[in-house]
Amino acid sequence: MLLFYCALLLPIFTHAKKSDDLIVLTVGTDDTHGLQRFERSARIYNIQYEVLGKGQKWQGGDMARPGGGHKVNLLRQKLEQLQQTHDKDSIVMFTDSYDVVLLGDSQEILKRYRDVGHRLLFAAEPFCWPDASLAKKYPATDIEENPSPYLNSGGFIGTLADMLQLLSKPLRDGEDDQLYYTQLYLDEQLRADLDIALDHRSQIFQSLNGAFSEVALRTDEDKWAFVENTWSKTRPLVLHGNGPAKRALDALSNYVPRVRTVDNCQICDEKRRSLKELPRVTIAVFVEQPTPFLQEFFQSILDIDYPKKNLDLFVHNAIEYHESEVEEWFARESQQYASAKRVRASDLLTEADARQLAKDRCAQSVCEYLFSVESVARVTPGTLRNLLASGFDVVAPLLARPGEAWSNFWGALTADGYYARAHDYMDIVNGKLKGIWNVPFINACYLINMELFRLPRLKGISYSREGRDPDMAFCESLRDHGVMLHVSNEESFGHLVNPDTFDTRLTHPDIYQLMSNRRDWESRYIAPEYWKSFDEGNDPAMPCPDVYWFPLMTERFCQEWIDIMEAYGKWSDGSNKDTRLEGGYEAVPTRDIHMKQVGLEVHWLTVLKDYVRPLQEMVFIGYFHNPPVSLMNFVVRYRPDEQPSLRPHHDSSTYTINLALNTPEVDYTGGGCHFLRYKCSVRSTRRGWLLMHPGRLTHYHEGLPVTNGTRYIMISFVDP
Repeated sequence: MLLFYCALLLPIFTHAKKSDDLIVLTVGTDDTHGLQRFERSARIYNIQYEVLGKGQKWQGGDMARPGGGHKVNLLRQKLEQLQQTHDKDSIVMFTDSYDVVLLGDSQEILKRYRDVGHRLLFAAEPFCWPDASLAKKYPATDIEENPSPYLNSGGFIGTLADMLQLLSKPLRDGEDDQLYYTQLYLDEQLRADLDIALDHRSQIFQSLNGAFSEVALRTDEDKWAFVENTWSKTRPLVLHGNGPAKRALDALSNYVPRVRTVDNCQICDEKRRSLKELPRVTIAVFVEQPTPFLQEFFQSILDIDYPKKNLDLFVHNAIEYHESEVEEWFARESQQYASAKRVRASDLLTEADARQLAKDRCAQSVCEYLFSVESVARVTPGTLRNLLASGFDVVAPLLARPGEAWSNFWGALTADGYYARAHDYMDIVNGKLKGIWNVPFINACYLINMELFRLPRLKGISYSREGRDPDMAFCESLRDHGVMLHVSNEESFGHLVNPDTFDTRLTHPDIYQLMSNRRDWESRYIAPEYWKSFDEGNDPAMPCPDVYWFPLMTERFCQEWIDIMEAYGKWSDGSNKDTRLEGGYEAVPTRDIHMKQVGLEVHWLTVLKDYVRPLQEMVFIGYFHNPPVSLMNFVVRYRPDEQPSLRPHHDSSTYTINLALNTPEVDYTGGGCHFLRYKCSVRSTRRGWLLMHPGRLTHYHEGLPVTNGTRYIMISFVDP
């Protein structure tokens, strides 16, 4: 078996072939991802092929400076060799490689060629390129509203003898191959002598530029996707992402040939490798914008499931606000890593330069992979291992803002290189389709195989381009150098936080992030015991009749809530006159701060609706009001020298909640709530726990005197 496999790797077409065999030739001087994709498609259909020019220096041009004459000359040389060993009627097909995939086997291609009935058949396209003035010289066709009337040089098929005759005219390496073939086709005599035709109906060749709207993905009986030309109702066998349509080919090649079914990612299985030896990886951490929940971000970096001895750490912080937090974490944790480098905000390094520095440090060391992670990314511990095992050179874990379509990849691009919605974007983001996807843009978190940057042809990859941010510049640079970018949603890798509303001018700005970053907010501020309140058989504590006690908030929430109030500092004077209220009068005044004053009214009402209301419905059975209404939401401060207690009163509410923000016998002595009807007091309140009780009629109550220290409570009168 091994000998057979090795034989496949030897140069092919070294012996005489029958004229009914297909000879497939292409050119690929560099072993790019595009060439690898072409070769995979050939293997899928058991097509023997030869790549011309492999390892040679490319002497032609590119899209900016057209010039594919080198391809023509490599092809001519090969055809001259073939005529020594092959019948002149042998059928030869030439295609481009970097932007081509094959979609059928040799027998299908030969049958279609013979059915067309012309000796030389070229691909066709909608544009007369590179010289639009030649359009008027094209012969008329009998096809009404022909969508692809012009020659495309990315694919053609014919006999060996006819191809040799076609290529008899010399061409310099730097001259344009499409113009060369166009002029040959427009030579009326030569066109007649060689019976040259264009594949207007895409019976073999499908050029995508300008024709993407005529192409659709279909599914066969085995659940494999195939491409159909919806205008001609044909099924092309050679798919060419010519010119600007390379991104369109990338999108289609996520499905063809035999890349995935709805149930299985075939290419994922083909590429996946075992991690018998763990490679050396640089984790490059970037804090480039004010970011909520940064502590949790650094904990996620620390939690990555990978030996620290195999990890080099690079940290760039560009935000002065975060400097002390970053410095503290780096000083505490960096010694665990094989090496560590930190760039401070005061170093004034631009994001592009910082990213370039991290990449270059990795490329110039024993580092094998670069794992880039921005502060907005929250990755699971197994993310790095999964990406390493994927076998892809550039791959990102799919991360999205919870409940939103915003993610760390783009599925398509506009003509000017910005975001466009791909047809399968939402299915990928929502996990309806699973696997690894070729995409034009990734950011926030990705893994790069550093072998790429050690290739001479990829030395020019950069994070800096005029008019582009570093992420766009880098992805564009990779694409321009033939490097494909991928995103994986094979499993849940984490999420993105939303930094858009993070205001560092606020005291404890993270606590204002409930609406923008609920998942992280809950993790930090909702007490873990809160969720157990809903477990079957876990009855809530009832220290007094119809007074219920629930864990709600963490101690950190309580301290930050107090800090916000004290930083604001404008406590009411405790008199009956209160201009904050409609009517300006408070019957039972306290020293307090309303949530509207500190910009937390909407946040607290959300807490009432989403976290308190489910508790209320559980204990006050049959009462349902969603959302709950509360006009009075405030923090009360009790001090012996200020207002130590509150006289007996009813609350103007259906039910009241009272959240303890600090701890008796630690932060203060005395205090508590006494319910007169029941001769029952709650004195040993727990920090972060709330008391819930009816407000009217039955639960006449008073605030007991604080004898020392300061007591803080959060009050809401719900459904007045």
